[in-house]
Amino acid sequence: MSSTTPQPAVGRSVPRREGADKVAGRTRYTDDIAVQGAWYGKTVRSTLPKGRVRSIALDPAFDWGRVVVVTADDIPGENVVHLIRDDQPVLAPNEGEIRHREEPILLLAAPDRALLDDAAHHIRIEYETAEPVYTLDQATEVFSTIEIRKGEVPEDVEDVEAVVERTFQVGLQEQLYIEPQGAIAIPEPDGAIKVIGSLQCPYYVHRALKRALNLTDEQAIVVQAETGGGFGGKEEYPSIVAIHAALLARKAGRPVRLIYDRHEDLAATTKRHPGVIRHRTGVKKDGTLLFQDIEIVLDGGAYCTLTPVVFSRAAIHAAGAYSCPNVRIQARAAATNTPPNGAFRGFGAPQSLFAAELMVEHVAERLGMSSVDLRRKWMLRVGDTTATGQKLTESVGSELVLDAALKAASTVQPSNRPTVRRGRGLSLVFHGSGFTGSGEKKLQGTIALEALPDGTFRILTASTEIGQGTKTIFCQLAADALGVGLDQVVLAPQDTSLVPDSGPTVASRTAMIVGRLVQDAATALKQRLKREAPPLRVEKAYIQPDSVHWDETTYRGDAYPVYAWACTIVDVDVDTTTGEVHVTDLVTAVDCGKALHPVMAEGQIEGGSLQAVGWATIEEIKVKDGGYQNDRLATYLIPTALDAPRIRTILVENPYSRGPFGAKGIGELPMDGPAPAIIAAIHDATGVWLDEIPATPEKVLAALNGTRETGNGKQS
Repeated sequence: MSSTTPQPAVGRSVPRREGADKVAGRTRYTDDIAVQGAWYGKTVRSTLPKGRVRSIALDPAFDWGRVVVVTADDIPGENVVHLIRDDQPVLAPNEGEIRHREEPILLLAAPDRALLDDAAHHIRIEYETAEPVYTLDQATEVFSTIEIRKGEVPEDVEDVEAVVERTFQVGLQEQLYIEPQGAIAIPEPDGAIKVIGSLQCPYYVHRALKRALNLTDEQAIVVQAETGGGFGGKEEYPSIVAIHAALLARKAGRPVRLIYDRHEDLAATTKRHPGVIRHRTGVKKDGTLLFQDIEIVLDGGAYCTLTPVVFSRAAIHAAGAYSCPNVRIQARAAATNTPPNGAFRGFGAPQSLFAAELMVEHVAERLGMSSVDLRRKWMLRVGDTTATGQKLTESVGSELVLDAALKAASTVQPSNRPTVRRGRGLSLVFHGSGFTGSGEKKLQGTIALEALPDGTFRILTASTEIGQGTKTIFCQLAADALGVGLDQVVLAPQDTSLVPDSGPTVASRTAMIVGRLVQDAATALKQRLKREAPPLRVEKAYIQPDSVHWDETTYRGDAYPVYAWACTIVDVDVDTTTGEVHVTDLVTAVDCGKALHPVMAEGQIEGGSLQAVGWATIEEIKVKDGGYQNDRLATYLIPTALDAPRIRTILVENPYSRGPFGAKGIGELPMDGPAPAIIAAIHDATGVWLDEIPATPEKVLAALNGTRETGNGKQS
């Protein structure tokens, strides 16, 4: 241990550990990794949304000698993608049910891509068709339901002087990570299979491989390659890619690389859940909030995937960042014959908070009040209870972020173009950091920290770097807790044969939950080094505090250890001749607890905010006959640098006692606030309400021209 105290790393924007290699082009992503003798893999998919596979025929005139074909009959373990529910097959079996277009039916591998594509054209699949279900109005199969109640049922609440009702719709959204899905599978001589891939959660893939290929813990080896973004899209879906690559490698007896092109990635992978949210809010004329009655229906697509936990978070956040004595939230997720939906940044909260925030606007308009004043009247503060009955005891930043954003927002200047109207909107949101309820207790995420003989320290964790800064932040935390220089700490590769299961890299939990384990392990190791010499190893596993109580059956209690808070103010220009909405300025104040690395924290907030701008304005996925029509980058639009508004981020440090050095999770929070603020700004500019996103030019023009109903609410 050094006798001099190094400069603290936490709170400073130190260079990113992987930054120089990425900037210089030295980073090797999955498709950059050369594996000698590897063949190429391909997935053959269903062309119909619902039915059965009657037969699969290989053209006898084609030379199949240099092509490997894998069907469901080649699966040595269970034909199931391991996740929450055993409903999704690895490959559709012969005579098995097809539930969506692009469903995997069989796999091919060949030494070159031309032969692979040629082989795919010599396969004939016959189907028995069935009547599909495409919309929530038609859906009868329900994946899960949740009911949250607080206080009296709305019908029994007295002194109600006004009731406002609205219905909101939110659309699909593609994660559009920089690097498509991909995996390389390598068979080992002892029967093991190593999979190297672009992924968020190595142990999700590890469990899925074990089950489908009938492997032991040691035989399933999962290694995360440098990953070009995830945003939730590489949480559960890489399990499918990895299993497919492993099945091909097993049968071929050689490595196989299965890398999606962008079209396949857009057409087949999971998206943000679309849904319908209905609100009834009862108030007094002075704005006192008396009840909230909310119904949420999300479209899970053809298979369950992560739908129960997505709509769980949607339900818990549905009442918004507000204190209400009487709440009823009824949520359900239904199945349709469309590609399955799954994890996406925000995990259900953006959908329900979109509706919750716009309800504040509608109530304020009905009462003739400022929506800022109404938010200040309603907002949760220390000592208040949430819809689940959780009492907020610390790090409640609602008023702090509202004041900071209002202070930073500049005066709106009128447009100098006669056809353009300018408006401003605001939102106030919160987001639970970490897994919902008892999730962290069940996970018991574990990390290890080693003191090595050469005087360096090594962190062993399955938490992955997907662009958010994990490699840097964990080293900062360990260095400061150990009292050593940042250059003395390294991070081990995310390899399941080497690192313990720290839980998935999702749910705004990495910095707050796993980072605290790193800090605690470093503190313990520092004490041991006073009396022992290296090599030493310390392990730390998550232990739920005694003060946290959650009832999974009733959805009562402490839904999250703590909440992060944000206030977003958005300025828009609306062109009344074209319907185009241009977000010109976005100010967001975020209660992050403690900014471990201010520049990366701001980067997370800026990136999430821009994703939300896209979801709110231009990212529209068109579905026809159960498939995505605009499944090309030429037709699926996202904001470019030219579309990005000026974004100003204010980091509000309001420490959380159990977070590492006071930090809270903020990765998903920036996705929650911009969309409702944009819709409010459009209303401020034009006087019309849209209750659906994305607010495409066609929808804005229709609202302006009155060619369709601009608001679907009823007021009494």
